[in-house]
Amino acid sequence: MELRLLRSFVVVAEELNVGRAALKLHLTQPSLSRQIAALEHDLGVELFARVRKRFVLTAAGETFLADARELLRRSDEAVRTAQRTQRGELGTLRLRFVQSATFEVLPRILGPFRAAYPQVILDLESMTTIRQTEALRDGRIDVGLLRPASAGGTDAVQLGPRLTSRVVSADPLVVALPAQHRLARRKRVRLADLAEEAFVLYSRPSGPAVHDTIVGFCRAAGFSPRIEQEAADVQTIVSLVAAGLGVSLLITPAPLSNPDFVVYRELSDDLPPWQLSVAWSPDNRSPVLARFLESV
Repeated sequence: MELRLLRSFVVVAEELNVGRAALKLHLTQPSLSRQIAALEHDLGVELFARVRKRFVLTAAGETFLADARELLRRSDEAVRTAQRTQRGELGTLRLRFVQSATFEVLPRILGPFRAAYPQVILDLESMTTIRQTEALRDGRIDVGLLRPASAGGTDAVQLGPRLTSRVVSADPLVVALPAQHRLARRKRVRLADLAEEAFVLYSRPSGPAVHDTIVGFCRAAGFSPRIEQEAADVQTIVSLVAAGLGVSLLITPAPLSNPDFVVYRELSDDLPPWQLSVAWSPDNRSPVLARFLESV
């Protein structure tokens, strides 16, 4: 059954006049009459009858009219849904992010995107850079907010031949100190001032690039950090610093904390910032991904 025949039938049923219906449909009366006859032939029922010179719906026509309207409504909705999906207005975005992105960049990026595309489903989860790159290459996620392998670098980073990335933030390190620490009174701290301190650092399995780079910075300043505690997430690191178990170096922006327990101080050393990048596979043709990258 052709949709054009259904549309013609609905207009004739609403007008109950072939002449007026033909004008609305931009058809000739004979053409419209042939369409109605073809539809009746396909259905095997009469849809219209003449009663006392009036054009009326039969009982079958009355029943069929409600169903025809619903079929046309669903057909139009299917077309609109397909078009909106093609434009990236509908669908799912599988986004993963390193934890340090949650304090500033993630809300700054997601807010405008959600406002522009409110019906896109956001599949969000925290994930390390290594796991993100694997998931991107395997096609298990669409886009990642991750840290390049080392601090510094250019503003266009290639994560291997199958991934592309662009830097969205360049974030320095800060020192996290217990509030009563001897260095807490200073506005800025040198790395060398921390040579004798116990450290609380990111555990290497959870973030080898971050761990190794921070250790490398310390060694360049003339000492190897004495790591007393390790943690997989920054909130735990801050809690351990607050408890007096050591000092730490954190990628900014650092989580909000009570200044009665933990303070953050800038480093006076000339260190490269740590870049946060948005990464994706150029083979991923998702319209939702394309809209997200435009928004970013």
